[in-house]
Amino acid sequence: MSISPTTSLKLDAQIKERVQRLASARRRSPHWLMREAIEEYVEREEKREQLRRDALTTWAHYEATGLHVTSEAAEAWLAKLETGKNAAPPKCHD
Repeated sequence: MSISPTTSLKLDAQIKERVQRLASARRRSPHWLMREAIEEYVEREEKREQLRRDALTTWAHYEATGLHVTSEAAEAWLAKLETGKNAAPPKCHD
């Protein structure tokens, strides 16, 4: 059995009580609840950070090339996808 390193966390009394009540209601330990909350937070923030990096990369590509798709073309394409049609994405232009 692998032992994970311990991390301490200081919580004010009100939050600690809320965690304990919620853990009890869920029939889980406070440890489990906090671990799950941290894991979900980290996953969400990693996705948000990846989205931010992708947006910056996309913007840099646009600035370098001027290639883009109009909002009308993008909306028309997305509308087709929404109805279940298999549509090719619109062509970029400058």
